[in-house]
Amino acid sequence: MAIGTQQSSQTYSATDNGQSYRGPLIMVTTLFFMWGFLTCLNDILIPHLKAIFDLNYAQVMLVQMAFFGAYAVFSIPAGFITERVGYKPMMVAGLLTMAVGALLFIPAANVPSFPLFLTALIILAGGITVLQVAANPYVALLGKAKTASARLTLTQAFNSLGTAIAPWFGGMFILATAPQTAAAIAQMLPAELQQYRIEQASSVKVPYIGIAVALALLAVVIGLFKLPHITSAEGGHAVVKDDSIWKHPNLVLGAIGIFTYVGAEVAIGSFLVNYLHEPNIGGLTLETAAKVLSIYWLGAMVGRFIGSVVLRYLPPRRVLAANAFIAAALVCLSMATNGNVAMVSILAIGFFNSIMFPTIFTLGIEGLGPLTGEGSGMLNTAIVGGAIIPWVQGMIADRIGIHHAFILPAICYLYIVFFALKGTPRKQTA
Repeated sequence: MAIGTQQSSQTYSATDNGQSYRGPLIMVTTLFFMWGFLTCLNDILIPHLKAIFDLNYAQVMLVQMAFFGAYAVFSIPAGFITERVGYKPMMVAGLLTMAVGALLFIPAANVPSFPLFLTALIILAGGITVLQVAANPYVALLGKAKTASARLTLTQAFNSLGTAIAPWFGGMFILATAPQTAAAIAQMLPAELQQYRIEQASSVKVPYIGIAVALALLAVVIGLFKLPHITSAEGGHAVVKDDSIWKHPNLVLGAIGIFTYVGAEVAIGSFLVNYLHEPNIGGLTLETAAKVLSIYWLGAMVGRFIGSVVLRYLPPRRVLAANAFIAAALVCLSMATNGNVAMVSILAIGFFNSIMFPTIFTLGIEGLGPLTGEGSGMLNTAIVGGAIIPWVQGMIADRIGIHHAFILPAICYLYIVFFALKGTPRKQTA
């Protein structure tokens, strides 16, 4: 993907004129809340669909495969289009696509059909992908370069607010009816089984209709709101020979960092409800475990508010390395213990996850200038780690049990330590 652009030696920003962009940042922050909320609802759908369709762990992780696999398909094209049409139109397009995906949950529940649920998730995730490709770099560029990590961490805190609320919402509306046991389902006649699945699947209808309406309204509001242009990071620039995103090592290593981070975060969140349900861990009901899951995401929200301040005073790479190392240690502690210690240590990882995505992202696009849109597409493509790593962990869990399958996220966090220490941008030449 060797595309030449005019590259300067600095990271572009929209605040050279001293103008305040608080209003636009507040408006764009609502987008972070919405995609966090919808992404975390997958953690509730997983045990719900697992029970309805009697799936094993590897099969039900196709939920995350479908959802995060969309990033691999849509991110690079979205990055190219963003460079040409700008950030705001892509935000509106992303929201409307998400609304369509949410509405497709209705026919999926009426059938009901696991493949149709996966199709709805792919379209929903396609919209979120477009939204992220536009919103993440927009926030990073809408201000001083030296505070980009802090600014994106603060907006990501509201993403975590969405992920903290979603488990309670899903627990009340989606997991409110206790599913039958696998043994009871196995004894049902085909007609009884079909009726049971229809009754269980119908719980998603009202929540996702409400979500679709909210997304459509938000698209209208964003479309009418005056967001400033960042012309230096949007397309139409002169060509400079021999420059491409592949020549920025911080971007390439950062893409692997996003892959491993999102994979670890999603894998832990995806398995937590079933993990806390295990007799030797928490012995909680699925509905109660879904509510306890919010602690994991709430920790990320608190950590991001704190991190947005810390990152203004401490080097982002050191903060990232410390958080990733502690997260890896907590995963190992949970695998080595049972009961409350195993439960508390795995939930505490959410706090240390907090600054990882925004810090990896801003370090990855550092110094890209007008290549930022393309670089954002590459980084968002790497979010496909949220599809692959949970699926691999599902296969491990089916073979050795859910308790020790968390070794995979631990390895992911150790790579992030490496990126934090070694993934520096190339030296600029005059």
